[in-house]
Amino acid sequence: MLEFFEGFGNEFFTNFIKYDRWKTILSGLGNTVLITLAAILIGLAIGTIIALIKVSYTNSAKPNILLKILNAVATLYLTIIRGTPVLVQLLILYYSILSSGTSSLTAAMIGFGINSGAYVAEVIRGGIQSVDRGQMEAGRSLGLPYRTTMIKIIFPQALKNILPPIGNEFIALLKETSVAGYIGVAELVKSGDSIRNTTYSSYPLYAEAVIYLVIVIILTFLLGVLERRLRKSDKR
Repeated sequence: MLEFFEGFGNEFFTNFIKYDRWKTILSGLGNTVLITLAAILIGLAIGTIIALIKVSYTNSAKPNILLKILNAVATLYLTIIRGTPVLVQLLILYYSILSSGTSSLTAAMIGFGINSGAYVAEVIRGGIQSVDRGQMEAGRSLGLPYRTTMIKIIFPQALKNILPPIGNEFIALLKETSVAGYIGVAELVKSGDSIRNTTYSSYPLYAEAVIYLVIVIILTFLLGVLERRLRKSDKR
């Protein structure tokens, strides 16, 4: 037992304390969080726009030519993004589309944001469509414009159905950022690999796993609290 703890202590010191290697892990974690937060904002913006286009097209009895074009573009976007791996999208974006001087970190933020937007769009669309159609008809019968009805009547009701699955999407997004190292981003996994390539130890891998696990547990707990509060508000 003593030998085990001595070996663990030596490995821990070599991989994380010596030469301040823990700072490499901390820097990688910072990039992972930064990419995730930026991608969340981009994904929410894109997802909301796409969802509104799809819902407007579905609810329109006679969609105009502009709405038809927008719906076709939205459908194409959803098909491509949801039908191809995020890693392939990231590589194409960085090495082809944004090849002129864009940093790998910026490309990762944009790439994951675009990818997340497709899934967020479907979540928001499903949440809006889960609201009874009579709510829209009631709002319009009161003389409210379509936009006002969506903002003041439909969105507040759909929000309760939207928040939990969006939270799960963000947890998945956090873990997906682990592939950003393929375009040179020093995120958590890439930072751990740089230490492992020097020390030839598996300890950085365990550290990465533990950090991801702790973050996911915290986020899952917060989502659980949110869902319980939403259920309580439904009972009032």
